[in-house]
Amino acid sequence: MAYGLEPLVRASLPGAPAVCVDCVFWQSKLGRPVPKDRWTERAEDDWGAWGTLYREDGERLLGVIQYGPTELFPRAFELPAGPPSEDAVLVTCAYLVDPSTPWVMQSLFLSAIGEARDRRIKAIEAFGYRYQEGTAPNERFLVHRTVFPSDFLADFGFATLRTDGRVELARLELASLVPAGEGRVAEAKRRLKELLAPEPVPERYG
Repeated sequence: MAYGLEPLVRASLPGAPAVCVDCVFWQSKLGRPVPKDRWTERAEDDWGAWGTLYREDGERLLGVIQYGPTELFPRAFELPAGPPSEDAVLVTCAYLVDPSTPWVMQSLFLSAIGEARDRRIKAIEAFGYRYQEGTAPNERFLVHRTVFPSDFLADFGFATLRTDGRVELARLELASLVPAGEGRVAEAKRRLKELLAPEPVPERYG
């Protein structure tokens, strides 16, 4: 069994989860939707792949993540705790297809972090949410896929920039990532696997 990453571009978009194919939540301002094909053309021309598909054996889709320069996502400038920084790559959403493979979420984040580092981007940012203690893992990771649990981001080294209620904008300075930090990433994988693996996921979330 082999796992691989595939760039998310116009040609591969039809292979993403159906909910992702036409969604323009992040790509448009409130009340002003834009055609997805027009946005993807601009994103690919200006930036390249705007995300990653994670596959098993080259076929079965396990997850997808979307990210790119903050200017590609106008909705981020309207959200609580925003706006994101102009010098950062913004992770806007991730979709975990199979709840039995929780480690895919970390792999997707690592792909975004690695891509940003390869492009010599200064930092990567994401919106987080501080859940109440005892919130079920299914709700934390399989419902709110566009706003990530704050402790999940913290495990990767993200630091809070600002908060608005339970919503926060978090930032990871890529220059601060050194080999010694690999232990933190391994711990993040272990913790998420413990959170998700013990509980079955309702069929409507599968």
